[in-house]
Amino acid sequence: MEGLAGLFGRVIFGLLADRIGVKRVIIGGLLLQAAGIYAYIYVSELTHFYLLAVVLGLVYGGVMPLYSVLARDYFGPQVMGTVLGGITMTSAIGMAFGPVGGGYLFDTFGDYHWLYIASAAIGLAAAMLALAFPPKTEDAAPKDALPA
Repeated sequence: MEGLAGLFGRVIFGLLADRIGVKRVIIGGLLLQAAGIYAYIYVSELTHFYLLAVVLGLVYGGVMPLYSVLARDYFGPQVMGTVLGGITMTSAIGMAFGPVGGGYLFDTFGDYHWLYIASAAIGLAAAMLALAFPPKTEDAAPKDALPA
């Protein structure tokens, strides 16, 4: 469900980003992800689990491709490989640590409550980091940037 919803999220969030701006869509998406992950604490029925999976799939699938646009807008096309490599590396480290940290929290506390809280806090921190990006200006790209 989540993967299928993510396919549609890529298109929907791309259209939204074209209309209202990449930064706004990423911040909104990160906040929605944090809220959705936190909501897992209250999910006790299979139907609700699937509904939440659809929402999170849409958001996660929609936000991830926008990081490349953000990288281009803020750092220029000359260093996109480096910037996207750093973004991907950071994401991969978080995804690798997630199961280990989640297992530790489950073993320590006997449920996933603190995992969802920690994951939501990381999502909120990511949204705050995105909010800290300065407003994009038309002159943001370096002078030797490739023409559009």
